[in-house]
Amino acid sequence: MWTSCTVKVHDCLASTSVTLKRCLRLGVAMAKSKFEYVRDFEADDTCLPQCWVVVRLDGRNFHRFAEKHNFAKPNDSRALHLMNKCAQTVMEELEDIVIAYGQSDEYSFVFRRKSNWFKRRASKFMTHVASQFASSYVFYWKDYFEDQPLLYPPGFDGRVVVYPSNQTLKDYLSWRQADCHINNLYNTVFWALIQQSGLTPVQAKDRLQGTLAADKNEILFSEFKINYNNEPLMYRKGTVLIWQKVDEVTTKEVKLPAEMEGKKMAVTRTRTKPVLLHCDIIGDAFWKEHPEILYEDS
Repeated sequence: MWTSCTVKVHDCLASTSVTLKRCLRLGVAMAKSKFEYVRDFEADDTCLPQCWVVVRLDGRNFHRFAEKHNFAKPNDSRALHLMNKCAQTVMEELEDIVIAYGQSDEYSFVFRRKSNWFKRRASKFMTHVASQFASSYVFYWKDYFEDQPLLYPPGFDGRVVVYPSNQTLKDYLSWRQADCHINNLYNTVFWALIQQSGLTPVQAKDRLQGTLAADKNEILFSEFKINYNNEPLMYRKGTVLIWQKVDEVTTKEVKLPAEMEGKKMAVTRTRTKPVLLHCDIIGDAFWKEHPEILYEDS
């Protein structure tokens, strides 16, 4: 009797297994359709392996956006701090980013060489960075522009560029910081001529036509008593974001067994987070101080 029951149970399990396998096979077949051929039109946008992947965002029609929201000229510290906050948020969400650099209405994010994030698809890199940055800009706007309502959301376009070596990546970041210096020096003189000398934008542009950096510095100092080297580093150098260990102090209530009420104590914990730096990245000093950026696997 027991043997008969055992055989029947065994036969039942075997039958169930066969049925399950048949259902699974049917399920796989049923998941396909005659429309799936359209997937063949998707372009392969996989970034080359063992290369630095850089996503650079630029504000779309940001001159108009700045005018509509009354940004201070030549630099609005609120807008720059907001951009930096958005970049920090992107780095915290996408931890494969090893360094970021920003100036004006642009930000560059560098993904580590060995990143296999979303199988290194360029479209994924760009869309995730752009969407996270843009949504953060809207979300944190009120923290930096308390008295200025957001009239409409900003737009950011993005591009993905692959750099094959440490030197080409350093040259790219140096190019962006050099661009920051050139643009900021020009804008500082340009707006001083308009705001303090009463020139029109066309007259200020004509005045600066053909001038070199030394000429612009001379105009600032001789006519407006401005030493360009004393301007805030964030304006002249832009902002660098790197991962660093930071001590955070929080208050925690601790209750001892013999006490009825707990005591509040300061607790320090160390965590790694994106830290803002305003420094030169064209020279070798920065890279010698932070070798882990380029050699993150060493």
